[in-house]
Amino acid sequence: MKVEGRCHCGAIAFEADVDPATVAVCHCADCQKQSGSAFRTNVPASAAEFHLLKGTPRRYIKTADSGNRRVHAFCENCGTPIYACAVENPKTYSLRVGTLDQRHELGLPARQIWTKRRLPWLHDLDTVPGVEGQP
Repeated sequence: MKVEGRCHCGAIAFEADVDPATVAVCHCADCQKQSGSAFRTNVPASAAEFHLLKGTPRRYIKTADSGNRRVHAFCENCGTPIYACAVENPKTYSLRVGTLDQRHELGLPARQIWTKRRLPWLHDLDTVPGVEGQP
């Protein structure tokens, strides 16, 4: 599936080909912290099928407890997370689904990871009153 994405301010734009069957929700502490939310939703794109169309993301290199290093790319103007990838010769880019114009068309995620770190109230969101727009 062809997708287009951009940061909140529009300084960075990209396109990629992704497989909707590979969308994943990550509940790890890093994803919670870096997204400023309860989880992050990602979809991989091969390096050959990912193309920056506008702008250059700022890069932050995170070293995990395991010693593994990952680039986390984001817009230096608005702070929108764009992707994560290997530090050298990335084979894939883990795109942040919220940046994609086609995020609704991707459908239900295929899996969740780091569920032991999932916030307990996520199971009960259907019981929380909601409104369709800003109250």
